[in-house]
Amino acid sequence: MSSDEQPAAPRSLAEALRAQDDAFLAALLRGRPDLITPLPGDLTQLATRAGTRASVVRALERLDRFALQTAEALAVAGEPATYAELLVLMAGDERDPAVVDALPRAVATLRAQALVWGGDSRLRLVRTARELLSPSPQHPSPTGLGPTVQEAAAGMSPGRIQTIVATAGLRSTPDGVSAVAALTALFSDRERMSELLAGLPYDSLDVLDRLVWGPPYGQVTHDPAPRLRLLLDRGLLLPTAPGTVVLPREVALHLRGGRAHRTPEPVPPPVEAAGVHAPQTADATAAGQAYLALATVEELLQHWDEGGPAVLRAGGLSVRDLKRTANALDVPEPEAAFWIELAYAAGLLASDGEADERYAATPEYDVWRELPAPQRWAQLAEAWLTGTRTPGLIGGRDAKDRALTALGPGLDRSSAAEVRHRVLTLLARLPAGVAPAVESLLSRLRWERSSRGPQQEGDLRERLARWTLAEAERLGVTGRGALGAPGRALIGEPLGPPAPEEPAADADGVPAGPGDKLPVRHRPPAEAQPLTPAEQAAAAEEAARVLAPLMPEPVDHVLLQADLTAVAPGPLERPLADLLGVLADVESKGGATVYRFTPGSVRRALDSGRTASDLQSLLAAHSRTPVPQPLAYLIDDVARKHGHLRIGTATAYVRSDDDALLDEILADRRSEGLRLRRLAPTVAATQVTPAVLLEGLRAMGHAPAAESPDGDVLIARTDSHRTPPRTPPEPVPEGPPLPDATLLGAAVRAIRAGDEAATTPRPPAPQPQAEGDLPRTSPAETLASVQAAVLTGESLWLGYVNAEGTASRRVVAPIRVEGGYVTAYDHTADEVRKFSLHRVTGVADLPEE
Repeated sequence: MSSDEQPAAPRSLAEALRAQDDAFLAALLRGRPDLITPLPGDLTQLATRAGTRASVVRALERLDRFALQTAEALAVAGEPATYAELLVLMAGDERDPAVVDALPRAVATLRAQALVWGGDSRLRLVRTARELLSPSPQHPSPTGLGPTVQEAAAGMSPGRIQTIVATAGLRSTPDGVSAVAALTALFSDRERMSELLAGLPYDSLDVLDRLVWGPPYGQVTHDPAPRLRLLLDRGLLLPTAPGTVVLPREVALHLRGGRAHRTPEPVPPPVEAAGVHAPQTADATAAGQAYLALATVEELLQHWDEGGPAVLRAGGLSVRDLKRTANALDVPEPEAAFWIELAYAAGLLASDGEADERYAATPEYDVWRELPAPQRWAQLAEAWLTGTRTPGLIGGRDAKDRALTALGPGLDRSSAAEVRHRVLTLLARLPAGVAPAVESLLSRLRWERSSRGPQQEGDLRERLARWTLAEAERLGVTGRGALGAPGRALIGEPLGPPAPEEPAADADGVPAGPGDKLPVRHRPPAEAQPLTPAEQAAAAEEAARVLAPLMPEPVDHVLLQADLTAVAPGPLERPLADLLGVLADVESKGGATVYRFTPGSVRRALDSGRTASDLQSLLAAHSRTPVPQPLAYLIDDVARKHGHLRIGTATAYVRSDDDALLDEILADRRSEGLRLRRLAPTVAATQVTPAVLLEGLRAMGHAPAAESPDGDVLIARTDSHRTPPRTPPEPVPEGPPLPDATLLGAAVRAIRAGDEAATTPRPPAPQPQAEGDLPRTSPAETLASVQAAVLTGESLWLGYVNAEGTASRRVVAPIRVEGGYVTAYDHTADEVRKFSLHRVTGVADLPEE
């Protein structure tokens, strides 16, 4: 193709986007979802939105470290820059091979994010990104570079500049502009700069060495030392303010060997192995943890079945109630807080909303309990992965120094879901069965997302990553630190062929061991993002399917033992689990659960409406061993006493056919607090409530039963208290939701159609003919014309009606369109003004003459 047949270079980001295909636009909208809400009308609007400050800041924050270093290098390069110039800034004169290999990918990433446009001969950084990344005294650049000679000499007198030119050995020039250009050319010429520096003494060069990598500013007195005077006279240091000098950018780049960064990081840090296990071992361990997770959540909600702890006035759970729950679950308090928050995130736990507000299970819990175990686990794991509530913060303080409590406000962190997904994705990149070293994983995360914000944001991401590893192990997403097969399915990763039995091997076939650096496959940024809600739901279903064969099958029997215990050799079927949950107390959990029968647990089963014969027959039917005699005696003994005392409302009374039993109770000193008064040989009354009377008599060793006003025994059910229907807490998004493939396709088609309509040649807008005539265009045409003028720098006729209703026409040069206003240089008033778009009657092109 001849040179005159080459396609013209794009003049704006909009033109560059117009030349791209639909796949590129779809990837851009997925990588920067803020651009799609609201939907741009055409590519010009898309380009304008992509250049707004908020959108550019968000895009820069999502770059990996080397891509961000590349953008920072472009910000200190010329405008536009060539790829060769950028290569020198990144790889230096020695052409670091790793940087040379990685730079095309970094430039492609910046182009894919619409932060850079233009061909390799005219690379342009989006204007807003250049403003954010360019060095200034208020906002130093991470490169450590200072202003150019032209920028630093802007406030110097022409005479002083000519003196510097002469001292540097250059010919005098007719004006200050050409003098600055000559000085810039000298400092940019490697050979002449080497000669200039060779004539300086060591102590002057030492000053330059201290400033070369930044910060480039230094302080001098009104009478500088000779070593500084030599540098000032030759322009190697330029004054920027009284007592302050700066090392010009061109000088620093020469001293650095052309490099913009002291330490380019083209390659992500490798992830090291902390342990290597057979994949089957990791999967089995993860499945075991998943089973324990389900048992723990069930135990928690059964513990709160009759109404859990009270809700604090400010919301959340008190420290005392958290300790009690941790003791009941036999776990540390941070782990108890995690299970509580997990049940809340899954919609299984909420406040009941009553006057005396308490936490309790929701109706969704009853539905969840009836699901197969793999589906129950998948529901918990999905709620954890996509939620933004962060249990690790519990026990700390918020920005206003208020305590952060379980189930309380202030625990949402919008980046939690993204960090969890990214940590699991990195684990999925390792060979099956490999557990990563935590510090190497954190280093990788820091490289992938170089925080430009406050230091606290980076610290929070690291803490979120550490919490993710611990929580994933508790939940059974990982086993022995390695990602299990269900965990891979949970994040949408393909499982691939079955893993071999032997330990993972490196690329040369050598088995990997602790401390080995393992390759982590690179994925484009768009593919590494969290899944859409529909994709995540499908992934959760797949995770349940993968987990099913790994979990033990429910059993329908137990082993009764003579020491009043029962051993469940695996997870129990629901009816049997419910029976033992009422009839016995859990003594130990694990692969085999041990239940213990006590007088209190048997009484609890009798209170629920069972009879002694029912309990005996049910145990005999579900035990592989005969019912031991001590257990049969225990059930019969408790049943024989059960119901001999009846309690009702009078405020409360106690009655018994055995008047000797009432004599015993009244004579017992422990009954003094109940304030019982005998009304008849078989009846005694009290002012305390029936519930208090029940608990008091049970504490004395009796087994009373509550009765209704009709004299019938009241049956107490442990699952009677439920909250009204509740929805799970909504995650706090870090940004706009990710669009799915259907939405992306429709958005690209709509933008293309709008762009075609906007770029179709239209009849020229009528020019104002008389002084009173105003340009008339539709609001859409007005916005498109003004946005185009911002990009091209052209001036327009603008018709405007001010707040007093006075109409005028003006010649303006638009600068920015944002928030319903156009900021423009008003040639008529010779000043920069803001115009409300809704008051603009229309715009028209200026005549060519």
